[in-house]
Amino acid sequence: MAFFIFIIIVAIVAVLLIALYNRLVSLRNRRENAFADIDVQLRQRHDLVPQLVDTVKGYAKHEKELLTDITEARSSAMQAKTIDDKIIAENKLAAGLQGLKIAVENYPDLKANQNFMQLQEELSDIENKLAASRRFFNSVTTEYNTAVESFPSNIIAKNFNFKRETLFDLGERRDDMEEPPTIKF
Repeated sequence: MAFFIFIIIVAIVAVLLIALYNRLVSLRNRRENAFADIDVQLRQRHDLVPQLVDTVKGYAKHEKELLTDITEARSSAMQAKTIDDKIIAENKLAAGLQGLKIAVENYPDLKANQNFMQLQEELSDIENKLAASRRFFNSVTTEYNTAVESFPSNIIAKNFNFKRETLFDLGERRDDMEEPPTIKF
């Protein structure tokens, strides 16, 4: 009888451990899938940046350094391999694009250029989609981190190398980036 009770307790513990492990795997996969959604938007932005830079080059000869920085930031972002590296590179690219928006204010002819206006609208749309994707990614990451740090799943997490993951944090630029981009002409 005692042996039967022991077997039942061991079976219950085993089922609990398996369920906790599977939940952690599921949450980690949801996080990776959420970043894949961000990655799609980032690729669209990467494709749009050279067109935007080329359009601005004709007007903004004085802004060569800014355009070079944006091009280099885009290249770094495209070469980033890990989620953390992509987050860092994308923040740098976003900062460069924000600087471009400010610099464009000095060129009224550029702001009236139809091609530039269309590219700005596309960029605005992509940035809005990125903001939504980032919010979802951060929500999923927070849920994953909570599971990794909460008892009893933290025991499974520690033993199977599940670790706390970083959010797609915008740092100092959070207030600027959470607002939808505006296009001024």
